[in-house]
Amino acid sequence: MRLVNEGHPAPRSRILTAVLLAATIALGLTSRHYGEQLPPFIAAYAGDALWATMVYWLASIAWPHARTTTLAVIAYGVSFAVELSQLYHAPWIDSIRATRLGALALGHGFLWSDLVCYAVGVALASLIDLALLSLAKPRRRKENTEKMKDDRTNPEQF
Repeated sequence: MRLVNEGHPAPRSRILTAVLLAATIALGLTSRHYGEQLPPFIAAYAGDALWATMVYWLASIAWPHARTTTLAVIAYGVSFAVELSQLYHAPWIDSIRATRLGALALGHGFLWSDLVCYAVGVALASLIDLALLSLAKPRRRKENTEKMKDDRTNPEQF
């Protein structure tokens, strides 16, 4: 009897992912607020990379069983779509972008460099995710092995 389906990854911890999401948002807002105190390169690009990282964490909360590559494609796809939407300027969406929250969520104008920043942000989140999943695997494997031993020695099961 298999307790873990080898074809599907184990679920991510939504609590840990929510903590990563909150930390990413805090870092992103901090990079915008204190941008003049950061090196110019970091000030210019960190916010966009962290925005895509945030999208990755949101996707992993929504789909905790998804493969890392699937989450990366979703996060980059959403980021790309939002960036492309910045080419569209109608009064209704520009009025949303004029608000602080709207500007943070939707941005203002299309920049090719943002697409590179999004790729970096998604790659960063993917690497962190893979590292966390690899740390969790040995513990899960041990728990599953112990459970299987318990099942074989439990006479009430048969």
